[in-house]
Amino acid sequence: MKQAFHTLRVPTKGPGLYEFTGAVQEFAQGAGIENGLLTCFVRHTSASLLIQENADPDVQSDLQDFFARLATNGMNFRHTAEGPDDMPSHIRAALTQTSIGIPLHKGRLALGAWQGIYLFEHRDAPHRREVMLHLIG
Repeated sequence: MKQAFHTLRVPTKGPGLYEFTGAVQEFAQGAGIENGLLTCFVRHTSASLLIQENADPDVQSDLQDFFARLATNGMNFRHTAEGPDDMPSHIRAALTQTSIGIPLHKGRLALGAWQGIYLFEHRDAPHRREVMLHLIG
């Protein structure tokens, strides 16, 4: 059994979905593991991870619009120390995922034809998010 770890830094420019599938695949191919499980974990409480369609950008726009309506900025939240977008960001992250697992088969991520791995940024300001990758196989 082998293991490999890596930290990706995903720069964001505000709310949206940022695909980083290529960087994850590059890490997996360089790890020298043919079959196993890759775990992606975002080290933040106001961003999340998604596996989502990467063929039509309207999917990302519709997801972002839906979550913005679901937890809107400026609501009367108690937690406001980090700004009016912080608590809605925590809610959006709580409704999505901080960790995802992807099978590795024959050295490649076993994603579907139209699936991509995304960091879902929920904050208004630019950030540099950290995603930990752990591959075991």
